[in-house]
Amino acid sequence: MDITIRAVRPEEHGTLAGITAQAYLGDGLLAFGESDEYLIELRDVARRAAGAEVLVAVERDERVLGGVTFVADGGGPWAELSRAGEAELRMLAVAREERCRGAGEALVRACVERARAVEGCRRLVLSTQASMRAAHRLHERLGFLRTPERDWQPVPGVTLRTYALPL
Repeated sequence: MDITIRAVRPEEHGTLAGITAQAYLGDGLLAFGESDEYLIELRDVARRAAGAEVLVAVERDERVLGGVTFVADGGGPWAELSRAGEAELRMLAVAREERCRGAGEALVRACVERARAVEGCRRLVLSTQASMRAAHRLHERLGFLRTPERDWQPVPGVTLRTYALPL
């Protein structure tokens, strides 16, 4: 499959919002399902794109397969985990019917490239849920290391596992 990674376009915000929401809901990643407040953030691609870099994976016909939010240099409103000298990737989602075709890996690799291009950036960090085993395998295969000392709980009962890729 021929996949291109590029910045999301305004006319694609709705498509990516739907893919991201469906990925999180379909995989049972939202503690409160449809009533989860985080779902609002997942669907608000325009707001994310205004404060961070939102990337999409598209096929040759420009069909959006998935997306990710990249936060450079540990700052801004979209940073959850990153500190000074770190970049962060968040909200990685690929449409269920497009999984296992390389879009997720291509999105993560694009974030790695961007992090390496940020002056003074020493690592790329991310958070993931314990149930996301396929994501864990992908991150570990790409060189990310578990950082259990940084695991955290966004809401009671939900512990996020953390990973970091030394750059």
